[in-house]
Amino acid sequence: MILQFIVWDVSPEIFSFPDWIPLLGERGVRWYGALFAASFVVGYYIMEKVLKRENIGIKVLDELSTYMIVATVVGARLGHCLFYEPDYYLANPLDILKVWEGGLASHGAAVGIIIALYFFSRKNQKTIIWTLDRVVIVVALAGFFIRMGNLMNSEIFGHITDLPWGFQFVRSADPALRADPRHPTQIYEGLVYLATFFFLLRSFFKYDMGIKQPGYIFGIFLIAIFGSRFFIEFLKEPQVGFEASMALNMGQILSIPFVIGGIYIWYNGWKKRQK
Repeated sequence: MILQFIVWDVSPEIFSFPDWIPLLGERGVRWYGALFAASFVVGYYIMEKVLKRENIGIKVLDELSTYMIVATVVGARLGHCLFYEPDYYLANPLDILKVWEGGLASHGAAVGIIIALYFFSRKNQKTIIWTLDRVVIVVALAGFFIRMGNLMNSEIFGHITDLPWGFQFVRSADPALRADPRHPTQIYEGLVYLATFFFLLRSFFKYDMGIKQPGYIFGIFLIAIFGSRFFIEFLKEPQVGFEASMALNMGQILSIPFVIGGIYIWYNGWKKRQK
């Protein structure tokens, strides 16, 4: 018997514009968009401190930020369209551009960021591992902001639970999922991402792991973020219909190579450090 739970009835909109305002009338500012934007603003400030520690100027940071913004949005959007709903979007390719309708995938963002930072690193005569060891610190924090945006949207939550911290998502887009309290998996993931951010930040500033062991920070990031994602996915409702019949869902399948890659990168860096 379920004794208690949390009723989550929060509007996904922060505010909406009056209908008499040209172009903006009846449009609203949503928590998800605000948190997504905040991740870049806060990330910029932190990266400024990271690069300043190595006497790297603001011009490089501005260039890096441009690469990151474009790679994150394009990669996350293409990742969702091609990994989760390929049949629909290949038949309707112009709908890929409709980012405002929702649909972003963290695995796609990860691939996009790695590709973009490869070109950034070549241009600025840095190794890709050097760049990733610094950038993923703020990417972990961005993951926290995005999961909080998912919470405000009442989306990407878990199975039914009788735990006292279960959330009843009364604004879920699927009416069939509104009645029962469920695992707030957005919070589970968000807390892991936030803890990972603080761990990586401490490793970089206090222990110089970005210098002493190249690949340490990036490797830990991949293991922590995608390893936690793999296990938390067991608690989640399927995001798309075809996942219901899968032993491992798409998020778990896509997480496995990232975790393996993280272990390899971390171990390779550790072995070089021992020598």
